[in-house]
Amino acid sequence: MSNFIVNYFKEPPIKEEIQDKEKVDKMYKHWSFRIFYSVYLAYIIAHLCRKNIAVALPFIGQDLGYTNTQLGILGSSLYMTYGIGKFCNGILADRSNVRTFLPTAMIISAIANLCFAYSAVFITPGHVSFFGLPSSTILLWILTFFWGANGWFQSMIFPPIAKALSYWLSKSERATKWSIWSTSHQLGVFTTVMLSGILIGHFGWKTAFGIEAVIVIITALWLFERLRDKPQSLGLPDIDVYKHEKIDEPEEEKKKQTMSYFEMFRKYIVCNKILWLLSIAYAFVYVIRFGTEDWFVKYLMEYKGDSLAIATAKLSSLAVVGSVGAIAAGWFSDRSSSGSRIPINIIFFIGLGTCLFLFHINTFDPFDYILAALIGAFTAGPQLLLGGVCALEATSKEVASAALGFAGMFGYVGAVLSASGTGFMIDFFQAKFNNGWLGAVIFWISSSIIGIIMCLIIMAYSSAKAKKLQAAQIEEQTEDDKIEV
Repeated sequence: MSNFIVNYFKEPPIKEEIQDKEKVDKMYKHWSFRIFYSVYLAYIIAHLCRKNIAVALPFIGQDLGYTNTQLGILGSSLYMTYGIGKFCNGILADRSNVRTFLPTAMIISAIANLCFAYSAVFITPGHVSFFGLPSSTILLWILTFFWGANGWFQSMIFPPIAKALSYWLSKSERATKWSIWSTSHQLGVFTTVMLSGILIGHFGWKTAFGIEAVIVIITALWLFERLRDKPQSLGLPDIDVYKHEKIDEPEEEKKKQTMSYFEMFRKYIVCNKILWLLSIAYAFVYVIRFGTEDWFVKYLMEYKGDSLAIATAKLSSLAVVGSVGAIAAGWFSDRSSSGSRIPINIIFFIGLGTCLFLFHINTFDPFDYILAALIGAFTAGPQLLLGGVCALEATSKEVASAALGFAGMFGYVGAVLSASGTGFMIDFFQAKFNNGWLGAVIFWISSSIIGIIMCLIIMAYSSAKAKKLQAAQIEEQTEDDKIEV
C-alpha cells in the first residue's frame, strides 16, 4: 500500500529530449497554454471549499449560538494548519507529480467540507451533555477539527501550482503571467461569495459546503486528465533554455547539480535573509486580506445594516477589482526604473490603509462599492509581489514550491492572527466602547502601517547588501590590477 502511494505521487522520470525543433515548438505552444489555464481554473474552483465560510460565518453563529470570539477560533483553525501545511507540502510538491498531487488535494479538501457541514446534523446545540460538556462545545471542537483538516488539504493545492508555473513560465514572462494567474484568487473569492450567497439564501448554510464540495470533486477529476508535470517529463527542454533566456551563471549551475535537494533548501531558504524579511512582511498582508474577506459580510450586515445580498455584492467588488490591482502591481514593478518591487508595495500599503479608514467613516452607500474595490486592489498588489514574484526571485527554481510555501506559512501566521485577533478586537471594543467594529478597522489599518515599516527595512537591508557586494567587487578588481602590474 505504501509503495502504491509513493509511486502515485512520485515525480515522473525525465524523458529523452526531443530533437525535432518543429515538434518542440508545437508541443510547448500546446502544453504551456494547457497547463496555465488548468492551474488557473483549479485555483478558482479550490476557493469553493475555502472561502465559503466567509458568507456562512454569520449564519453559523446565529444557528449554533457562537460568539465572535468562538467564530474567530473556528475560522483560524484553517489558517494554522494551512500555514504549516503550505510549507511542508511545498517541500513534498517539489519532488512530486503535479498531475496527481493537485487533484488529490482538491478531492480530500472537498470531503473535509462535507464532514464539516453535516457534523452539525448529528450534533445540535442544546442542553445535551457529552462527558459533562454541553453539546455546543463538543460541536465547536468537531467543526474546528474538520475545518483545520480542510486547511491542511487546501495547503496541498498551491505548491504544485507554484511548481508548474515555475517550470512552464520563462523568466521574461514570469512576472506578467504570474500576475495574470494571481487573479484566479480574486475570481475564486468572487465566485464563492456569489454562489454561497445564493445557496445560503435559498437552502441554508450547509449547502454552501455540500454542493460546492461536489463541484470541486468534479473539477479535480477533469484536472487529472489535463495536467502534466514539468516540461522535461514530456521530453521538452528547460523553458529558459528553449526561449534563450538568461540563466544562472555556469558555476552556480554546476554547484546546483552537485547539491542535494536539502542542501539547496538550506542555502536558498533557511539561510536566505531576504526571503525571511519578505515572509514577515507578507504576514501583515494576510492580516488585512483575511480580515476583510472573512469578516466583511458580518461587518456590513451588523455595522452598516446591509442585507445579505448587498453585503455579498460589496464583497464581490472587493474580489473582482482585486484582480486589476494584482496585474497593475506586476506591470508597474516590471517597469520600475530602480528595478526594485518593494517601493510598489509601500505605495499599495498606503492606499490600503487610507481606503480602510474611508470605508469605515463613509455614509454614502454607492461609494462603499468603490472603496471595497480599491481595498481589494491594494491588497492584491503586495499579496502577489511579496509572497509570490519577490519570493521566487529571491531563491532558486529547484526549491520554488518550498520557498513560496515558506512565505505562505508566514502569511497564514498572519491569517491566524487576523481571524482570532479580529474576533477579539470586536468583542473587546464592544465591551469597552460599545463600538466593536471600530476595533476591527483599527486592527487592519495598524497592519498596513506595520507592512510599510517592514518594506522600509527590506529596502534598507537590500541597499546595504548591494553596497557591500559592490565594495567587495571593487576590492577584488583592485587586487587583480596589482597582480597584472
